[in-house]
Amino acid sequence: MKVAVIGCGTIANAAHIPSYMNNPEAEIVYFCDIILERAQKAVAQYGCGRAVTDYHEVLNDPQIEAVSVCTPNNVHAQIAIDALRAGKHVLCEKPAARTYAEALEMQKVQHETGRVLNIGVVNRFNDSVNRIKEYIDAGKLGDVHHVYASFRAHRSIPGLGGAFTTKAIAGGGALIDWGVHYLDIVMYCCGDPKVKTVTGETFCKLGKDMKNYTYVDMWAEQSSDKENGTYDVDDSVTGMIRTEGPVITLNGAWAQNIGESETYIDFMGDKGGIRLHYGSDFTLYTTENGALVEYTPKFKMRDHFQNEIDAFIDCVKTGRKLPSHIDTVIITAEMMQAIYDSAEQHHEIDLG
Repeated sequence: MKVAVIGCGTIANAAHIPSYMNNPEAEIVYFCDIILERAQKAVAQYGCGRAVTDYHEVLNDPQIEAVSVCTPNNVHAQIAIDALRAGKHVLCEKPAARTYAEALEMQKVQHETGRVLNIGVVNRFNDSVNRIKEYIDAGKLGDVHHVYASFRAHRSIPGLGGAFTTKAIAGGGALIDWGVHYLDIVMYCCGDPKVKTVTGETFCKLGKDMKNYTYVDMWAEQSSDKENGTYDVDDSVTGMIRTEGPVITLNGAWAQNIGESETYIDFMGDKGGIRLHYGSDFTLYTTENGALVEYTPKFKMRDHFQNEIDAFIDCVKTGRKLPSHIDTVIITAEMMQAIYDSAEQHHEIDLG
């Protein structure tokens, strides 16, 4: 299957490109980036494909069946929509778009064209996450009534002053960048329950004084612009979501003045509970024979990005609908929009 990668930055090189290269059924024909040097570097590094700057050149090539969209959030919707209308299948990195309205337009065009549109909620292809889903589906936890998500770090604002911290480009901060994964894991494991009400607050505090922001290291520091850049997104967020299944509560922070990294999800049922250590294993807590019991299952963890790309290629060939399809992921987009709306309006949002 001949594919193209649109956007040759960090996520493309860390995940999409190596995963395509490892799949014998895929061939990368184009590396596309508005910065030609990035695309040329990919051609040289991976020994295949052509470097181009205009994604329309990719879409006009009839041999291309599928594309990965690995660009900043502000062009996710436009590129994905153009690709679908050009007859291409699309894997678009998370979040689907900056806003729920943009994500809805992507879904509408997917329905019109019938092409595949999957979103890069990669944890739906994570072995730990899928085992937790199997445990919940099998009733091991009983009635899962509350799920708590914590995605908190000390001072980890990415690319301060650049695209990550500019709302017009990213759509938001800690919630849309990190929280999208945590909320999506919760919804997936709990069967994507219907959302009823959402309340939340967001805070833009620690990064506002960019010149005096103190940190040890910074992801995507090459895109940082502390002198002339923008910081108008959330660096922390809290919220509560009522669903037809469990109540979901969350606390997230790119940056907090607490020197601990707390990245986990607690699934709490009346028969047992599970703590998922994000990106790693999990521990199950229950009772057996009048005793408190806890255990951590041991298994080989495959690379979830490879799982995701392999599943994408397979679904294009077979027509199988994946759990990362826009029809499913649109729920998380609506939840995040409702948290942002609630924070702006300072009241609960009814989605029932």
